[in-house]
Amino acid sequence: MRIFLSIVLIFLFSCNPHSKDDYKKEFDVSLLQKNEQFRLSGEYDSLVNLNRQYYQKADKIKYRDGKALCYINLAELNISLENYQKSQVLFDKAKEILDDSDNSMHKARFYNVYGRFNMELRRVAKAFEYNGEALEYIRKTEGSEAKNNLLFNIYLRQALYLIHRKQYAQGLDYLQKARKLNDTGLAECAISDYIYMNKNKDSAYKYITIAYQKANERKTEDGIALYANTIMGEYYIADKQYDKAEEVLIHALKIDQKTKRIYAYYSKYIYNDLRKVYERKGDKEKAYFYLQAYSEAISRTNTSLLATINQDMESFMTETKKDSEEHLKYVRWLVLLSVAGLLLLGLYAWSIIRKLRKRKKVLKVEAEHLKNRINDNRQEEIMDLARNNDPEFLNHFRDAYPELINSLLKINPDLENSELAFCAMLKLHFTSKEIAAYTLIQHRTVQQKKYRIRKKLNIPGETDIYDFFDKLS
Repeated sequence: MRIFLSIVLIFLFSCNPHSKDDYKKEFDVSLLQKNEQFRLSGEYDSLVNLNRQYYQKADKIKYRDGKALCYINLAELNISLENYQKSQVLFDKAKEILDDSDNSMHKARFYNVYGRFNMELRRVAKAFEYNGEALEYIRKTEGSEAKNNLLFNIYLRQALYLIHRKQYAQGLDYLQKARKLNDTGLAECAISDYIYMNKNKDSAYKYITIAYQKANERKTEDGIALYANTIMGEYYIADKQYDKAEEVLIHALKIDQKTKRIYAYYSKYIYNDLRKVYERKGDKEKAYFYLQAYSEAISRTNTSLLATINQDMESFMTETKKDSEEHLKYVRWLVLLSVAGLLLLGLYAWSIIRKLRKRKKVLKVEAEHLKNRINDNRQEEIMDLARNNDPEFLNHFRDAYPELINSLLKINPDLENSELAFCAMLKLHFTSKEIAAYTLIQHRTVQQKKYRIRKKLNIPGETDIYDFFDKLS
């Protein structure tokens, strides 16, 4: 009897489109709210487990859009962790589902996060385009709390892209629109950050104080509190209130330690700010300590953390792969039922292959375009870092010319970082006069350094030192 009643209930549920729709809406709202809660609080394990559980629920009720939301949530997580390759795989899976969906809210969510992904890859035009798509889709949805939450994120991203394109008035307008939809202080952080960059300290202080007070009132050490404390610290540095800057930045570092499994990219900014504080206070020992921490954070790129995350993501992908295999078995069984089924399946498979081929061609063209742009921009960025005597210069140069660094260390393994940085400037064809100006040393000192480098690398006296580095790979 119990089995019979269960079958009847399942049948009634499947025949009632309203109950199905209500369940899916409840699924969406619950998933997105909990995901955002865990993301802001930096609870990595809870966020991953949440999406794994909801993926399994979506699979049981054959809710493909629900699976797409899980893919998007995990793709967003991997963006924050600078794990872009994994993000792209998850985005592809989500888009494959949403291409056949008519849910405007889900598509708005996808394009909003995908726009952020493209911004991280420095494809500003694409980021702006995709966020525009998100705006178009969100306007087609009915009013709800979920819509307002998503609209806040879309407005915030739109503002950042407009500011990047130097459309400052429009960008500020979108920041104010976002502020009306969210009372956590996040919008005030973004506004103060923007105003501070434009050297308006009084207005910046007004907004960051509001954000900082809201964060303290909430008494929650999450991503918003992390943002507020960091921006407040940077304001205090600019205002030469170094003791206050030290206090809030140390607090930011404490929050960072708790949330870094989601906000991994924040540490290096806080380290660099603390370096500035202790330099201004004359504490050379602490300034050097945070400079080292900053440099290590830049070069390390959280290798061990990403290894753990990749393992979790692979586990999730394995589950989805099993789902695909089971679906394939089901399709094969259907094929055996009739010749007509086989024909339809063949036509369906052919259309999918066509789409995949077209997609592959488009991705290949975009990949080549991105590669060329990154190479061009990267060389100029490295040159700018050298001109500004930035501590990141050697790390970025090492990433761009790993074989050259390895060749130098093969010739002389005892070369110090300062000597490698000097070799890097020679490789970039900076003149002695330029090197002296950028590194704040005398021209005579540059000549002495060249002489020592010749000795350490066994460069003959008759060999032009620039030719030597040009030929060295």
